[in-house]
Amino acid sequence: MFVLDGHGAVLQCTASVLDLTGHAVEEVRGRRMADLATVPGPWNGPLDVAPGKSLEVRTSLRHRDGTPIEVDAEVLSLPEGSRARFLVCAVPSALGRRPTEDQALLRALFNQNRIGLVVHDTDLRTTRVNLDPRYFGVPEVPGDSTFPQDTRLGEILVPEDAEAIEEKLRQVLESGEALVDWEHSARRRIAPHQERTVSLSAFRLQDAHGRVIGVAAVLTETTEQYLARRRLALLHAAAARLGQTLDITRNSEELARILVPEFADLACVDLVETMFRGQEPGAFTPGTPLRRVAVNSADGSWPAEVYQRGETVRVREEESENLREGRTVLVPDMAAWRKRMVTDPERLRLLFPEVATSGLFVPLHARGHVLGVLGLWRDGRRVPFARGDVPLAEEIASRAALSVENARRYTSELRTVESLQRSLLPPAGVELSAAETAGTYVPAGTAAGVGGCWYDVIPLSSARVAFVIGDVAGHGLEATATMGRLRTAVQTLADLDLAPEELLTHLDDLVIRLSTTEPQANGGEGSVVGATCLYSVYDPVTGRCAMASAGHPPPVLTSAGGATRCVDLRPGPALGLGGMPFEPVELHLAPGGVLAFYTNELVAHGGGDCSHGQLRRLSEGLENAVAAGGPPTEVGRAVLDHVLTEPPADDVALLVAKVRALPDDATASWRFMADPTIVAQARDLATAQLTAWGMEELVFTTELIVSELVTNAIRYAGPPIGLRLIRDKTLICEVSDPSQTQPHLRRARLTDEGGRGLFLIAQIAHRWGSRYTPSGKTIWTEQSLTGAL
Repeated sequence: MFVLDGHGAVLQCTASVLDLTGHAVEEVRGRRMADLATVPGPWNGPLDVAPGKSLEVRTSLRHRDGTPIEVDAEVLSLPEGSRARFLVCAVPSALGRRPTEDQALLRALFNQNRIGLVVHDTDLRTTRVNLDPRYFGVPEVPGDSTFPQDTRLGEILVPEDAEAIEEKLRQVLESGEALVDWEHSARRRIAPHQERTVSLSAFRLQDAHGRVIGVAAVLTETTEQYLARRRLALLHAAAARLGQTLDITRNSEELARILVPEFADLACVDLVETMFRGQEPGAFTPGTPLRRVAVNSADGSWPAEVYQRGETVRVREEESENLREGRTVLVPDMAAWRKRMVTDPERLRLLFPEVATSGLFVPLHARGHVLGVLGLWRDGRRVPFARGDVPLAEEIASRAALSVENARRYTSELRTVESLQRSLLPPAGVELSAAETAGTYVPAGTAAGVGGCWYDVIPLSSARVAFVIGDVAGHGLEATATMGRLRTAVQTLADLDLAPEELLTHLDDLVIRLSTTEPQANGGEGSVVGATCLYSVYDPVTGRCAMASAGHPPPVLTSAGGATRCVDLRPGPALGLGGMPFEPVELHLAPGGVLAFYTNELVAHGGGDCSHGQLRRLSEGLENAVAAGGPPTEVGRAVLDHVLTEPPADDVALLVAKVRALPDDATASWRFMADPTIVAQARDLATAQLTAWGMEELVFTTELIVSELVTNAIRYAGPPIGLRLIRDKTLICEVSDPSQTQPHLRRARLTDEGGRGLFLIAQIAHRWGSRYTPSGKTIWTEQSLTGAL
């Protein structure tokens, strides 16, 4: 500070002049201000300052080192009557601008109307506000446009919003930690149903002594931005989460989770019942049954007074008409709507949760059909649904409807493939004299994995049985169709009574021929080339079991004594690859032994023997299940439960066969030389055996069969000749000879002396046929036991 005389000379100055100019007080005293300034400026003549007034001056003083110092000065006129006439207060311009800027900033904040500035005292009563009171819904006082003092937030905002904001301000007061960009609802009391969102920043106020005097809050309205962000977030969630699965129920549940609590407090999804069977939903008429497939509540508890998940609901005519035409039903006031419409217990359970104050019912519309209804409700703590909410709800519902429709179509395709697959398989359980079997087919979790594996149990001549299991390369409908053709081919070849290795050789030739004459569909999906098949024949009379494999893993055997092992069978090449023979293996099975035939997917992670991976688990499961003593159906179920710890990626087939043996007294066999006299002997032996079995009713027809077959063997084949009778569910008569020539049935002419024997046998026998044996052939017949026992 400088004290000047009337001519501008310095009479006295403060010691801080040293900091400002680099000169000591003694050096400055007596000098004129014009000499201290770089440019004389206002100091060059008498200062024109009226008594009691002040003059603001910006000037430049010269520092001792020659550097100019910009200063802001205020010149005050002193009372007359003394030598001192003027008092000059000078500060560097950079420091002098700060108070000015502070004042300008405060004026700007309190005068503008886009950014709200609210000052609260320590009791959170408002002391200063820069916005028009009408912004907050405070009644305007005539002649006074200022905000009323000591107003609390609870007087201008709805209670729940006021409480939340005051809680944040109180935290700032107590902790001193500033609050930055906290966004929250700030609905006004005069318009509680109008959505309003503000972004709030707050900081604590302290006086010069550090005492807390209040809290200041800076707020901006972000309602439009908040609604836009919420809309984008919901649409993004719908795009990212809907359609990720092809399961109808999971898509519906995901829709309810997306909308609650971000958009609604309660949500339910009701779908037409036929959707779950993969069928078209049909016309959405009054009374159409819908299943409540998904529900969600903001508080985690679905109201007990409305329909629960899994229950069947039916819409009435008024609701169905709007939804059928694709119109969303908006109900901003549920109480008023209830008064206007006729309500009954069923409608109350459908539309009126007790906590709901507004509702929105959106049709799930896709590809020209109404698939169901999306029901949304808000309670009294939230702004009711308005017309502006409808487009967002409809857009999300449209995405969800398309996902549900895709899931329905997938379900339809999956059911078609599964139905075809199951229709091409034999009955799950088969009980024969030779074995009791149980087959299990486990479809894959997706349509992409269904199709291709099969099992079969084929009754053969002489009480024998064939066990078959196989798998087609590829998946889907084409693989299922190919599986059906291969199964039919195996059944046809099995009727020829071929040895397992011979049957697979013929099947391999068939596959090679088909692969060269038919184009491969879908780049190999369902191709016959690469299919695998295991064919096994079991004879309950001898206990002999022969099998061969075309690329299929060998079965697991649990003997009657309880020991479990993998059958030592070396699989040959898969069908259609050719080049290598199929090596058979033969083993003897005691009654009570259990064979488990499986497709490779069941032990996909296993090794080549029973001590590795899933194959070991299968062996353990089979051994434990057989030890428990259950039938094959229970054994198969226990094995699958033990091995399959999660749904398979590909379909799985398992065939469990518990073998049996015919009693010793159920068979009788003789060998003869090729002498015509033995025909009568053979008839007598057969008659005696039938009498011992109590089958006198079949003596006459059996004598005719034995006479004809033994005579033909003597005439066309030669010794040795074998005769065997088997008492089973039918009476089986076999005649064996060393010839490889197969008999042929023909109709004899009137002039022919022979040729009527096989024709006669065909008329009196239920079935008859011939098969090759290692030493020749066997001709067999079967006669029904009806009336014999």
